[in-house]
Amino acid sequence: MIHPKSIPFILICFAIFLAGCKHKKATVEEHSIATDTIVVHNFNSLEPLLHTDSETTHIVNFWAMWCAPCVQELPTFVAYAKNNPNTEVLLVSLDFPKDIETKLKPFLKEKGITPKVVLLDDADANSWIDKIDPNWSGALPFTIIFNNKSRSYHERTFESLKDLENEVKKTINNQ
Repeated sequence: MIHPKSIPFILICFAIFLAGCKHKKATVEEHSIATDTIVVHNFNSLEPLLHTDSETTHIVNFWAMWCAPCVQELPTFVAYAKNNPNTEVLLVSLDFPKDIETKLKPFLKEKGITPKVVLLDDADANSWIDKIDPNWSGALPFTIIFNNKSRSYHERTFESLKDLENEVKKTINNQ
């Protein structure tokens, strides 16, 4: 996990980097990866994926290829999805759309990432982070576990499959 005292520095660097990038207005675009699709969302099009009316358990993990703790925990989500096919696992990449073909797709293939991956391309992080969870500092990784009756937020790295299984059970059983 990223040290809390480094968060302001990281956010400032990220803001400077985004300010220097010439982004097109965020739109939903599709890119194919083998038989899968990586959809690029702005926050408004991603937000409905963060809620459900069903009893199905959902796990949404915000991550990036440049985040070492994120990359470390990705196999945990792959294993959880494989062992729990009735759970919806969604990996929300915060990498850049321009890197989908040259970096993200090769990374996903090399690491054997099988859960659904979408990309969030919305520069107004100060707005959407608070809409997801006002207590989220913006540090990665960040995970939401929810169904229609219960929700929990985790600004930390899941160390193992058992760690994630325990949090899912705790969240879903607290209905």
